[in-house]
Amino acid sequence: MNDGQDVAAKALETAADSVGNWARAGRHAGIAGAAIGVIAAGAAAGVAIERLTVGRGMRRRARLALDAEGPYGTLRGTPGAAIAEDGTELYYEVDEPGELPGAAGNGGKPAKNAKNAKNGKGAKGAKNGKDDTRAVPAGAGTQGVRKRLLTALGRRAVAPTVVFSHGYCLTQDSWHFQRAALRGIVRTVHWDQRSHGRSARGHGQIDGTDPVTIDLLGRDLKAVLDTAVPEGPIVLVGHSMGGMTVMALADQFPEFVAERVAGVALIGTSAGRLSEVSYGLPSMGVKAFHALAPGLLKALGSQSDIVERGRRATADLFAGLIKRYSFGTPEQVDPGVARFAERLIEATPIDVVAEFYPAFAVHDKTEAVVSYDAKPALVLAGERDLITPADHSRTIAELLPHAEHLEVPGAGHLVMLERPELVNDQLVSLVERASAAARGSRSARA
Repeated sequence: MNDGQDVAAKALETAADSVGNWARAGRHAGIAGAAIGVIAAGAAAGVAIERLTVGRGMRRRARLALDAEGPYGTLRGTPGAAIAEDGTELYYEVDEPGELPGAAGNGGKPAKNAKNAKNGKGAKGAKNGKDDTRAVPAGAGTQGVRKRLLTALGRRAVAPTVVFSHGYCLTQDSWHFQRAALRGIVRTVHWDQRSHGRSARGHGQIDGTDPVTIDLLGRDLKAVLDTAVPEGPIVLVGHSMGGMTVMALADQFPEFVAERVAGVALIGTSAGRLSEVSYGLPSMGVKAFHALAPGLLKALGSQSDIVERGRRATADLFAGLIKRYSFGTPEQVDPGVARFAERLIEATPIDVVAEFYPAFAVHDKTEAVVSYDAKPALVLAGERDLITPADHSRTIAELLPHAEHLEVPGAGHLVMLERPELVNDQLVSLVERASAAARGSRSARA
């Protein structure tokens, strides 16, 4: 056996072991368990082929190097906690205006990551809750938008607090570029959804008394706003599940939205019909996927130890899937950014994935979105988004006819990481418009 054949044999053996882990984890899901075995087997062949050309050790060393040197997700603010209705502690951080980051002028040199604050979930952050002063990477377009926003706001402007809500299987750190662009200029709040990042596991989910719903997440957001932004105008920014959370806030607290919200950005999100999304699968497989996925995830979540071992063993497979479903043009994405997205997603435990997934099938906030029609609004989506396709944003834009609506060519679901300069520019425009609206509202009341 020559070297190439030996590598291939070892790769197939490792992949086969991984398939066995997944099949064992899914067998109690009946037909769904069989389905995952077939999927894993096909994927294993692709992993084996890749391993013919790039050694496993080399790939592992590359991932570790990116983890150690990548500056993404290292921006930290003043920590705080809000308490949800079921007692779950929701972690947030505040960046106050005037607290200029030391990273602004360093040219984006790589930074050493340290341990997370609190429970250690999510992408690694800076030690002791402080910034790594080299944490703003080059190319994020921060200098231009910062100068522009400073000029627009002026010293006497009514500057809103910008509150960022992240998506499914992500954390507040997914807003890294946008946080770097706005921090020190306006007050920003970044929070982790329940069971994500540094927030606690949902109490109602641990004891099985309260399933996750989008409405529950909307009430979580209200708890964060009441604690972190007790007064003044607010600009809400939500990506994917975070956008749905923003819609649920309007659905349940319309008076609060009318009085306090000065602007809203809905990025890569949906107001409903998620059970119709194909995820890029062949039409014949879409119905089967939607029918099997909830039960399959529940079965996998009940055997999380086995599944987590399988995820680690099939790291290459997951990296490829994450790139496909996160980015529209993955070959053009900085490897450090791609690895950052991978770390965010892989840090979400499979039982949390299973707890949240059923909420999306019944999500429908079409009527609630209209509450934002009178507000400055931004609706933005990646043209190649496979998770919340661009046509879902078109539906939202039709409900908000005065909103700025943009589809980003070639971008995927994590558009804020894939096209940060464009997203930053659009958010600055929104904050400018929201500040002007807040000034007009204050003058009208005077």
